[in-house]
Amino acid sequence: MNKTDLIEHLAAKHELSKAEAGRVLETLLDAVVTTVKKGGSVSIPGFGSFKQHARAARNGVNPSTGAKIKIAAAKLPKFTPGAGFKAAVDPKAAAKKAAAKPAAKPAAKAKKK
Repeated sequence: MNKTDLIEHLAAKHELSKAEAGRVLETLLDAVVTTVKKGGSVSIPGFGSFKQHARAARNGVNPSTGAKIKIAAAKLPKFTPGAGFKAAVDPKAAAKKAAAKPAAKPAAKAKKK
Protein backbone atom coordinates (compact mmCIF):
# COMPACT_ATOMS: atom_id res chain seq x y z
CA MET A 1 0.00 0.00 0.00
CA ASN A 2 1.40 3.38 -0.95
CA LYS A 3 0.37 6.90 0.08
CA THR A 4 -2.28 7.21 -2.65
CA ASP A 5 -3.83 3.88 -1.66
CA LEU A 6 -3.88 4.96 1.98
CA ILE A 7 -5.60 8.24 1.10
CA GLU A 8 -8.22 6.35 -0.94
CA HIS A 9 -8.78 3.94 1.97
CA LEU A 10 -9.25 6.82 4.44
CA ALA A 11 -11.62 8.59 2.08
CA ALA A 12 -13.77 5.50 1.57
CA LYS A 13 -13.78 4.45 5.23
CA HIS A 14 -14.78 7.86 6.63
CA GLU A 15 -16.82 9.29 3.76
CA LEU A 16 -14.31 12.06 3.01
CA SER A 17 -13.16 13.46 -0.29
CA LYS A 18 -9.69 12.35 -1.37
CA ALA A 19 -8.46 15.92 -0.86
CA GLU A 20 -9.72 15.98 2.74
CA ALA A 21 -8.26 12.54 3.45
CA GLY A 22 -4.94 13.70 1.96
CA ARG A 23 -4.88 16.75 4.24
CA VAL A 24 -5.65 14.59 7.29
CA LEU A 25 -2.82 12.20 6.41
CA GLU A 26 -0.39 15.07 5.74
CA THR A 27 -1.28 16.65 9.11
CA LEU A 28 -0.70 13.36 10.92
CA LEU A 29 2.63 12.72 9.23
CA ASP A 30 3.76 16.32 9.78
CA ALA A 31 2.94 16.08 13.49
CA VAL A 32 4.94 12.85 13.86
CA VAL A 33 7.95 14.19 11.93
CA THR A 34 7.98 17.53 13.78
CA THR A 35 7.75 15.91 17.22
CA VAL A 36 10.46 13.33 16.53
CA LYS A 37 12.69 15.99 14.94
CA LYS A 38 12.49 18.01 18.18
CA GLY A 39 13.58 14.96 20.19
CA GLY A 40 10.13 13.97 21.45
CA SER A 41 8.30 10.72 20.96
CA VAL A 42 4.91 9.89 19.51
CA SER A 43 3.18 6.90 21.06
CA ILE A 44 0.04 5.35 19.60
CA PRO A 45 -1.18 2.63 21.99
CA GLY A 46 -1.64 -0.72 20.26
CA PHE A 47 0.23 0.49 17.16
CA GLY A 48 3.68 1.61 18.28
CA SER A 49 5.90 4.56 19.03
CA PHE A 50 8.17 6.83 17.02
CA LYS A 51 11.22 8.41 18.63
CA GLN A 52 14.64 9.82 17.84
CA HIS A 53 17.64 7.51 18.17
CA ALA A 54 21.22 8.78 18.35
CA ARG A 55 23.84 6.65 16.62
CA ALA A 56 27.39 7.19 17.85
CA ALA A 57 30.32 7.97 15.59
CA ARG A 58 32.27 4.89 14.59
CA ASN A 59 35.07 3.62 12.40
CA GLY A 60 34.33 1.76 9.19
CA VAL A 61 36.09 0.28 6.19
CA ASN A 62 35.65 1.28 2.56
CA PRO A 63 34.85 -2.09 0.94
CA SER A 64 36.39 -1.22 -2.44
CA THR A 65 39.73 0.14 -1.18
CA GLY A 66 39.99 -1.33 2.31
CA ALA A 67 40.81 2.13 3.69
CA LYS A 68 39.61 2.95 7.18
CA ILE A 69 37.09 5.79 7.37
CA LYS A 70 35.32 7.66 10.13
CA ILE A 71 31.53 7.53 10.08
CA ALA A 72 29.94 10.57 11.72
CA ALA A 73 27.34 10.40 14.48
CA ALA A 74 23.74 10.63 13.32
CA LYS A 75 20.23 11.14 14.67
CA LEU A 76 17.74 8.72 13.17
CA PRO A 77 14.02 8.10 13.55
CA LYS A 78 13.11 4.80 15.18
CA PHE A 79 9.78 2.96 15.18
CA THR A 80 8.97 0.35 17.81
CA PRO A 81 5.83 -1.67 17.10
CA GLY A 82 3.27 -2.07 19.89
CA ALA A 83 1.93 -5.35 21.25
CA GLY A 84 -1.34 -5.07 19.31
CA PHE A 85 0.50 -4.52 16.03
CA LYS A 86 2.84 -7.45 16.70
CA ALA A 87 -0.11 -9.69 17.58
CA ALA A 88 -1.93 -8.72 14.37
CA VAL A 89 1.10 -9.54 12.23
CA ASP A 90 2.03 -12.81 13.99
CA PRO A 91 -0.81 -14.16 16.20
CA LYS A 92 1.07 -17.41 16.92
CA ALA A 93 4.03 -15.57 18.45
CA ALA A 94 1.68 -13.39 20.52
CA ALA A 95 -0.17 -16.45 21.84
CA LYS A 96 3.13 -18.15 22.63
CA LYS A 97 4.36 -15.07 24.53
CA ALA A 98 1.08 -14.79 26.46
CA ALA A 99 1.27 -18.46 27.46
CA ALA A 100 4.87 -18.01 28.65
CA LYS A 101 3.96 -15.17 31.02
CA PRO A 102 3.55 -16.34 34.62
CA ALA A 103 0.13 -15.94 36.20
CA ALA A 104 -0.45 -12.61 37.93
CA LYS A 105 0.09 -12.65 41.68
CA PRO A 106 -3.07 -12.24 43.77
CA ALA A 107 -3.43 -8.93 45.58
CA ALA A 108 -2.06 -8.88 49.12
CA LYS A 109 -4.69 -8.86 51.85
CA ALA A 110 -4.91 -5.80 54.05
CA LYS A 111 -3.70 -6.24 57.61
CA LYS A 112 -6.28 -5.93 60.38
CA LYS A 113 -5.57 -3.64 63.30
